[in-house]
Amino acid sequence: MKAIIPVAGTGMRLRPLTYTQPKPLIPVAGKPIISFIVDQLIELGVRDFVFIIGYLGDKIREYIERTYPELDTVFVNQDERIGSAHAIWLAREHYKDADEIIIFFGDAIIDADLEEFKNSPTSCLGVRTVDDPRKFGVVEHDIDGNIRELVEKPRIPKSNMAMVGCYKVREVEQFIKACAYNIENELKSLDEYHLTDALNRMLEWGTEFSTITVDNWFDCGRREILLETNAIFLDRDGFATEDPPPYDNSIIIHPVHIGPNCDIMNSIVGPYVTLGANTRLEHAIVADSIIGEFASIHDIVLRNSVVGNDASIGGLRQSLNIGDNTEIDFGG
Repeated sequence: MKAIIPVAGTGMRLRPLTYTQPKPLIPVAGKPIISFIVDQLIELGVRDFVFIIGYLGDKIREYIERTYPELDTVFVNQDERIGSAHAIWLAREHYKDADEIIIFFGDAIIDADLEEFKNSPTSCLGVRTVDDPRKFGVVEHDIDGNIRELVEKPRIPKSNMAMVGCYKVREVEQFIKACAYNIENELKSLDEYHLTDALNRMLEWGTEFSTITVDNWFDCGRREILLETNAIFLDRDGFATEDPPPYDNSIIIHPVHIGPNCDIMNSIVGPYVTLGANTRLEHAIVADSIIGEFASIHDIVLRNSVVGNDASIGGLRQSLNIGDNTEIDFGG
Protein backbone atom coordinates (compact mmCIF):
# COMPACT_ATOMS: atom_id res chain seq x y z
CA MET A 1 0.00 0.00 0.00
CA LYS A 2 1.22 3.46 -0.91
CA ALA A 3 -0.08 6.84 0.19
CA ILE A 4 -0.43 9.68 -2.30
CA ILE A 5 -0.61 13.16 -0.73
CA PRO A 6 -1.21 16.12 -3.07
CA VAL A 7 0.12 19.32 -1.48
CA ALA A 8 0.70 21.52 -4.53
CA GLY A 9 -1.97 24.15 -3.78
CA THR A 10 -1.25 27.80 -3.13
CA GLY A 11 -3.62 28.29 -0.16
CA MET A 12 -5.17 31.41 -1.67
CA ARG A 13 -7.89 31.70 1.00
CA LEU A 14 -5.25 32.01 3.73
CA ARG A 15 -3.18 34.73 2.10
CA PRO A 16 -1.05 36.64 3.00
CA LEU A 17 -0.02 33.91 5.46
CA THR A 18 0.58 31.44 2.62
CA TYR A 19 2.74 33.75 0.53
CA THR A 20 5.73 32.34 2.43
CA GLN A 21 4.28 29.39 4.36
CA PRO A 22 2.67 26.41 2.59
CA LYS A 23 -0.75 25.66 4.04
CA PRO A 24 0.09 22.05 5.07
CA LEU A 25 2.80 23.40 7.41
CA ILE A 26 0.50 25.80 9.30
CA PRO A 27 0.36 24.60 12.92
CA VAL A 28 -2.84 23.45 14.61
CA ALA A 29 -2.44 22.99 18.37
CA GLY A 30 1.32 23.03 17.83
CA LYS A 31 1.35 20.42 15.06
CA PRO A 32 1.55 21.10 11.29
CA ILE A 33 -1.56 20.04 9.38
CA ILE A 34 0.38 17.58 7.23
CA SER A 35 1.69 15.76 10.31
CA PHE A 36 -1.85 14.89 11.39
CA ILE A 37 -2.28 13.12 8.04
CA VAL A 38 1.11 11.41 7.92
CA ASP A 39 0.83 10.20 11.52
CA GLN A 40 -2.62 8.71 10.87
CA LEU A 41 -1.30 6.81 7.87
CA ILE A 42 1.75 5.58 9.77
CA GLU A 43 -0.64 4.16 12.39
CA LEU A 44 -2.29 2.21 9.54
CA GLY A 45 1.07 0.68 8.67
CA VAL A 46 1.84 2.84 5.63
CA ARG A 47 5.54 3.45 5.05
CA ASP A 48 5.65 4.44 1.36
CA PHE A 49 4.58 8.00 0.58
CA VAL A 50 4.35 9.99 -2.64
CA PHE A 51 3.97 13.74 -2.17
CA ILE A 52 2.81 15.92 -5.05
CA ILE A 53 4.42 19.30 -4.42
CA GLY A 54 4.36 22.64 -6.16
CA TYR A 55 4.06 26.04 -4.54
CA LEU A 56 6.72 26.31 -1.78
CA GLY A 57 7.24 22.58 -2.18
CA ASP A 58 10.85 22.75 -1.04
CA LYS A 59 9.65 23.67 2.46
CA ILE A 60 7.28 20.70 2.57
CA ARG A 61 10.00 18.37 1.38
CA GLU A 62 12.49 19.67 3.94
CA TYR A 63 9.94 19.25 6.74
CA ILE A 64 8.95 15.70 5.77
CA GLU A 65 12.52 14.50 5.31
CA ARG A 66 13.61 16.04 8.60
CA THR A 67 10.60 14.86 10.63
CA TYR A 68 10.10 11.40 9.10
CA PRO A 69 13.53 10.12 8.03
CA GLU A 70 12.39 6.52 8.48
CA LEU A 71 9.76 6.70 5.73
CA ASP A 72 10.21 5.89 2.05
CA THR A 73 9.27 9.18 0.40
CA VAL A 74 9.11 10.43 -3.17
CA PHE A 75 8.40 14.02 -4.20
CA VAL A 76 6.87 14.82 -7.58
CA ASN A 77 6.56 18.41 -8.75
CA GLN A 78 3.37 19.67 -10.41
CA ASP A 79 4.50 22.72 -12.35
CA GLU A 80 1.18 23.31 -14.10
CA ARG A 81 -1.76 23.37 -11.71
CA ILE A 82 -4.61 21.95 -13.78
CA GLY A 83 -6.33 19.72 -11.29
CA SER A 84 -5.94 17.04 -8.64
CA ALA A 85 -6.29 14.10 -11.05
CA HIS A 86 -3.54 15.55 -13.22
CA ALA A 87 -1.31 15.98 -10.15
CA ILE A 88 -1.76 12.37 -9.06
CA TRP A 89 -1.39 11.08 -12.63
CA LEU A 90 1.98 12.83 -12.90
CA ALA A 91 3.30 10.55 -10.15
CA ARG A 92 1.99 7.32 -11.71
CA GLU A 93 5.45 5.76 -12.20
CA HIS A 94 5.90 5.75 -8.44
CA TYR A 95 2.73 3.83 -7.57
CA LYS A 96 1.71 1.91 -10.72
CA ASP A 97 2.86 -1.41 -9.22
CA ALA A 98 1.16 -0.89 -5.83
CA ASP A 99 -1.56 -3.33 -4.79
CA GLU A 100 -3.65 -0.36 -3.69
CA ILE A 101 -3.22 3.32 -2.92
CA ILE A 102 -4.59 5.69 -0.34
CA ILE A 103 -5.04 9.32 -1.39
CA PHE A 104 -5.22 12.03 1.29
CA PHE A 105 -5.33 15.70 0.44
CA GLY A 106 -2.77 17.54 2.55
CA ASP A 107 -4.87 20.45 3.84
CA ALA A 108 -7.61 18.72 5.84
CA ILE A 109 -7.67 16.85 9.16
CA ILE A 110 -10.03 13.91 9.50
CA ASP A 111 -11.38 11.93 12.46
CA ALA A 112 -12.49 8.51 11.22
CA ASP A 113 -12.15 4.77 11.72
CA LEU A 114 -9.34 4.41 9.21
CA GLU A 115 -8.96 0.71 9.99
CA GLU A 116 -12.43 0.25 8.49
CA PHE A 117 -11.31 2.38 5.56
CA LYS A 118 -8.13 0.34 5.08
CA ASN A 119 -9.90 -3.03 5.39
CA SER A 120 -12.73 -2.21 2.99
CA PRO A 121 -12.97 -5.01 0.40
CA THR A 122 -13.69 -2.43 -2.31
CA SER A 123 -12.32 0.95 -3.28
CA CYS A 124 -13.58 3.38 -0.67
CA LEU A 125 -14.46 7.06 -0.29
CA GLY A 126 -14.51 9.09 2.92
CA VAL A 127 -17.73 11.13 3.08
CA ARG A 128 -19.70 13.46 5.32
CA THR A 129 -22.97 15.36 4.95
CA VAL A 130 -22.53 19.10 4.40
CA ASP A 131 -24.81 22.12 4.34
CA ASP A 132 -23.71 23.36 0.90
CA PRO A 133 -22.60 20.49 -1.38
CA ARG A 134 -22.00 22.87 -4.29
CA LYS A 135 -18.48 23.44 -2.92
CA PHE A 136 -17.43 19.78 -2.97
CA GLY A 137 -17.25 16.55 -4.90
CA VAL A 138 -20.57 14.84 -4.19
CA VAL A 139 -21.64 11.18 -3.99
CA GLU A 140 -25.06 10.42 -5.51
CA HIS A 141 -26.87 7.16 -4.72
CA ASP A 142 -29.63 5.29 -6.51
CA ILE A 143 -32.83 4.14 -4.81
CA ASP A 144 -31.10 0.93 -3.69
CA GLY A 145 -28.33 2.84 -1.96
CA ASN A 146 -25.65 2.06 -4.52
CA ILE A 147 -23.31 4.80 -5.69
CA ARG A 148 -24.71 6.06 -8.97
CA GLU A 149 -22.48 9.02 -9.80
CA LEU A 150 -19.68 11.20 -8.46
CA VAL A 151 -20.06 14.88 -9.36
CA GLU A 152 -17.59 17.71 -8.80
CA LYS A 153 -19.15 20.89 -7.35
CA PRO A 154 -22.64 20.37 -8.81
CA ARG A 155 -24.62 23.54 -9.55
CA ILE A 156 -27.85 21.76 -8.58
CA PRO A 157 -26.86 19.07 -6.07
CA LYS A 158 -28.85 15.87 -5.87
CA SER A 159 -27.10 14.85 -2.66
CA ASN A 160 -25.48 16.51 0.35
CA MET A 161 -22.95 13.69 0.78
CA ALA A 162 -19.54 15.26 0.16
CA MET A 163 -16.22 13.53 -0.37
CA VAL A 164 -13.82 14.81 2.25
CA GLY A 165 -10.39 14.23 0.75
CA CYS A 166 -9.56 10.62 1.65
CA TYR A 167 -9.81 7.78 -0.86
CA LYS A 168 -8.68 4.17 -1.13
CA VAL A 169 -8.24 2.78 -4.64
CA ARG A 170 -7.73 -0.95 -5.15
CA GLU A 171 -7.84 -0.94 -8.97
CA VAL A 172 -4.64 1.06 -9.43
CA GLU A 173 -4.10 0.29 -13.11
CA GLN A 174 -7.67 1.26 -13.96
CA PHE A 175 -7.32 4.45 -11.94
CA ILE A 176 -4.27 5.50 -13.96
CA LYS A 177 -6.13 4.72 -17.18
CA ALA A 178 -9.15 6.76 -16.02
CA CYS A 179 -6.96 9.79 -15.28
CA ALA A 180 -5.21 9.41 -18.63
CA TYR A 181 -8.51 9.03 -20.51
CA ASN A 182 -9.88 12.31 -19.13
CA ILE A 183 -6.60 14.15 -19.73
CA GLU A 184 -6.10 12.84 -23.27
CA ASN A 185 -9.69 13.72 -24.18
CA GLU A 186 -9.59 17.06 -22.31
CA LEU A 187 -12.59 16.10 -20.19
CA LYS A 188 -12.59 18.78 -17.51
CA SER A 189 -14.90 20.11 -14.84
CA LEU A 190 -14.59 23.79 -13.97
CA ASP A 191 -11.55 23.94 -16.28
CA GLU A 192 -9.57 21.35 -14.30
CA TYR A 193 -8.96 17.60 -14.26
CA HIS A 194 -10.55 16.71 -10.94
CA LEU A 195 -10.02 13.49 -9.02
CA THR A 196 -13.81 13.22 -8.70
CA ASP A 197 -14.14 12.88 -12.48
CA ALA A 198 -11.43 10.21 -12.69
CA LEU A 199 -13.15 8.18 -9.98
CA ASN A 200 -16.49 8.64 -11.73
CA ARG A 201 -14.89 7.31 -14.93
CA MET A 202 -13.89 4.20 -12.99
CA LEU A 203 -17.45 3.93 -11.71
CA GLU A 204 -18.73 4.05 -15.30
CA TRP A 205 -16.25 1.29 -16.21
CA GLY A 206 -17.63 -0.97 -13.49
CA THR A 207 -15.45 -0.32 -10.44
CA GLU A 208 -17.28 -0.87 -7.17
CA PHE A 209 -16.98 1.85 -4.53
CA SER A 210 -18.10 1.92 -0.92
CA THR A 211 -18.09 4.80 1.58
CA ILE A 212 -17.21 5.40 5.20
CA THR A 213 -18.62 8.36 7.09
CA VAL A 214 -15.95 10.36 8.89
CA ASP A 215 -16.68 11.56 12.41
CA ASN A 216 -15.13 15.00 11.93
CA TRP A 217 -13.65 16.83 8.98
CA PHE A 218 -11.62 19.99 9.41
CA ASP A 219 -11.02 21.72 6.09
CA CYS A 220 -8.32 24.15 7.20
CA GLY A 221 -8.39 26.33 4.10
CA ARG A 222 -10.11 29.26 5.80
CA ARG A 223 -8.99 31.25 8.81
CA GLU A 224 -12.15 30.71 10.86
CA ILE A 225 -12.02 26.93 10.35
CA LEU A 226 -8.30 26.89 11.11
CA LEU A 227 -8.87 28.67 14.42
CA GLU A 228 -11.88 26.50 15.27
CA THR A 229 -9.80 23.38 14.61
CA ASN A 230 -6.99 24.74 16.77
CA ALA A 231 -9.42 25.20 19.66
CA ILE A 232 -10.95 21.74 19.26
CA PHE A 233 -7.57 20.00 19.36
CA LEU A 234 -6.29 22.05 22.28
CA ASP A 235 -9.21 20.62 24.24
CA ARG A 236 -8.03 17.08 23.44
CA ASP A 237 -5.44 15.12 25.37
CA GLY A 238 -1.85 15.49 24.28
CA PHE A 239 -1.95 18.83 22.49
CA ALA A 240 -2.04 21.58 25.12
CA THR A 241 0.99 22.50 27.23
CA GLU A 242 0.01 21.17 30.64
CA ASP A 243 2.69 22.69 32.83
CA PRO A 244 4.32 25.74 31.23
CA PRO A 245 7.28 27.35 32.98
CA PRO A 246 6.66 30.55 34.95
CA TYR A 247 6.73 33.67 32.82
CA ASP A 248 7.51 37.19 34.00
CA ASN A 249 4.37 38.86 35.37
CA SER A 250 2.14 36.95 32.95
CA ILE A 251 -1.06 34.93 33.09
CA ILE A 252 -1.66 31.73 31.10
CA ILE A 253 -5.32 30.81 30.58
CA HIS A 254 -5.57 27.17 29.52
CA PRO A 255 -5.76 25.46 27.13
CA VAL A 256 -2.76 26.76 25.20
CA HIS A 257 0.18 25.24 23.36
CA ILE A 258 3.44 27.10 23.99
CA GLY A 259 6.42 26.11 21.88
CA PRO A 260 9.96 25.89 23.26
CA ASN A 261 12.06 28.95 24.07
CA CYS A 262 9.18 31.43 24.17
CA ASP A 263 9.72 34.67 26.04
CA ILE A 264 6.52 36.01 27.64
CA MET A 265 6.48 39.17 29.76
CA ASN A 266 3.63 41.25 31.21
CA SER A 267 1.11 39.44 29.04
CA ILE A 268 -2.05 37.35 29.11
CA VAL A 269 -2.09 34.28 26.85
CA GLY A 270 -5.17 32.16 26.21
CA PRO A 271 -7.44 30.51 26.05
CA TYR A 272 -7.04 28.56 22.78
CA VAL A 273 -3.71 29.97 21.71
CA THR A 274 -0.89 28.21 19.88
CA LEU A 275 2.49 29.91 20.16
CA GLY A 276 5.30 28.74 17.91
CA ALA A 277 8.82 28.22 19.17
CA ASN A 278 10.96 31.25 20.03
CA THR A 279 8.00 33.64 20.09
CA ARG A 280 8.31 36.82 22.16
CA LEU A 281 5.28 38.45 23.81
CA GLU A 282 5.52 41.68 25.79
CA HIS A 283 2.62 43.75 27.11
CA ALA A 284 0.22 41.72 24.96
CA ILE A 285 -3.12 39.98 25.33
CA VAL A 286 -3.59 37.06 22.94
CA ALA A 287 -6.64 34.78 22.77
CA ASP A 288 -8.12 32.34 20.23
CA SER A 289 -5.11 32.72 17.94
CA ILE A 290 -2.25 30.93 16.20
CA ILE A 291 1.16 32.63 16.32
CA GLY A 292 4.05 31.33 14.24
CA GLU A 293 7.66 30.74 15.21
CA PHE A 294 10.07 33.59 15.97
CA ALA A 295 7.18 36.10 16.03
CA SER A 296 7.36 39.26 18.13
CA ILE A 297 4.09 40.55 19.61
CA HIS A 298 4.07 43.61 21.84
CA ASP A 299 1.72 46.30 23.14
CA ILE A 300 -1.37 44.90 21.45
CA VAL A 301 -4.54 42.88 21.97
CA LEU A 302 -5.00 40.00 19.49
CA ARG A 303 -8.10 37.85 19.20
CA ASN A 304 -9.12 35.41 16.44
CA SER A 305 -5.85 36.03 14.65
CA VAL A 306 -3.34 34.00 12.65
CA VAL A 307 0.20 35.39 12.60
CA GLY A 308 2.98 33.90 10.50
CA ASN A 309 6.57 33.03 11.30
CA ASP A 310 9.05 35.86 11.94
CA ALA A 311 6.24 38.44 12.03
CA SER A 312 6.44 41.49 14.26
CA ILE A 313 3.31 43.24 15.51
CA GLY A 314 3.18 46.18 17.89
CA GLY A 315 0.46 48.54 19.00
CA LEU A 316 0.36 51.91 20.67
CA ARG A 317 0.76 52.13 24.43
CA GLN A 318 -1.46 54.77 25.96
CA SER A 319 -0.93 56.91 29.02
CA LEU A 320 -4.23 58.49 30.01
CA ASN A 321 -5.57 60.89 32.64
CA ILE A 322 -9.35 60.59 32.33
CA GLY A 323 -11.94 62.56 34.25
CA ASP A 324 -15.37 61.50 35.46
CA ASN A 325 -18.22 60.64 33.08
CA THR A 326 -15.85 60.18 30.12
CA GLU A 327 -16.24 57.65 27.30
CA ILE A 328 -13.28 56.84 25.03
CA ASP A 329 -13.41 54.42 22.08
CA PHE A 330 -10.11 53.46 20.41
CA GLY A 331 -11.91 51.75 17.55
CA GLY A 332 -12.18 48.27 19.03
